[in-house]
Amino acid sequence: MSPSRGPSTLPRNLHATLSNHKGAVHVARYAKGSAKYVLTGGQDRTVRLWNPSSGAEIKVYAAHGYEVLSITVSNDNSKFASSGGDRSVFLWDVSTGATIRRIAGHMGKINTVEFNDDASVLASGSYDASVRLWDLKSQNRAPIQVLDEARDAVQALYVGNGMIMSGSVDGWVRTYDLRMGELRADYIGHPVTAVIPTQDRQSYLTTTLDSHVRLMDASSGKLLNDFTGHSLQSYRSRACFGHNEATVVCGDESGQVWAWDLLDATLLPPNPPPKVHSSVILWTEQHPIEEGEMITASADGTVKVWRHPTAS
Repeated sequence: MSPSRGPSTLPRNLHATLSNHKGAVHVARYAKGSAKYVLTGGQDRTVRLWNPSSGAEIKVYAAHGYEVLSITVSNDNSKFASSGGDRSVFLWDVSTGATIRRIAGHMGKINTVEFNDDASVLASGSYDASVRLWDLKSQNRAPIQVLDEARDAVQALYVGNGMIMSGSVDGWVRTYDLRMGELRADYIGHPVTAVIPTQDRQSYLTTTLDSHVRLMDASSGKLLNDFTGHSLQSYRSRACFGHNEATVVCGDESGQVWAWDLLDATLLPPNPPPKVHSSVILWTEQHPIEEGEMITASADGTVKVWRHPTAS
């Protein structure tokens, strides 16, 4: 965990509203590093590329036959993968807008996809309760590994160096050490909708449908901190770390964005926070580099870009 530099104030000034989706927006991902792009996916079966500074839509990626639930961007920003109701993962070229590959194999909708570091392997987690690993350098259409320990839908994935974390509706977070062939499982006790480790991977943040966000010790499975106040019981939503992992941020079913100090779990002002979306907030993401920017995606059909008053 990064040393806390004290909780910075949350970017709460509305900078831009991205409103071209028709229906709920399930996911919003920043491009990696300093790139100034956002990719969003929603109920209208499209993925859209935006410039969050100007609010302009740059490109629409349309090939899905069903809603888009997940997006992952490669570290070089040249390609991304998306998934949803199609039971297939779509691999895209960012600049041309063409689908490079479609990967079929799951028996249900695919809730989550994540690349590994060099985008040579893709992990997908599904309603069919499995995680499948795909070798993108091979023409073989079969998965290189199937992780089927979950007893209900897999909602969240994190892919790290030689490890995978999954969060399931069955209430467990599972961490697979692929090199050692080991599995550790932490019982959270409520449907898990998001799992994000700290940068040092000593602990992780998990969002669950009992209106709690928890910080867990990655090696012992012990509860380190518990963040409450928000309302989240029915919809998949994603809490995240704020800048420098000094804060925890989560949108809720009332359309409010909550923030806590990571170390003592105190709510940051304003408390309660204002309602900023007219429906449930399904995704929250902090800019990968800039302290003063984050995005929220909502079932109200919009993605909002938030900045500090000083952010350019």
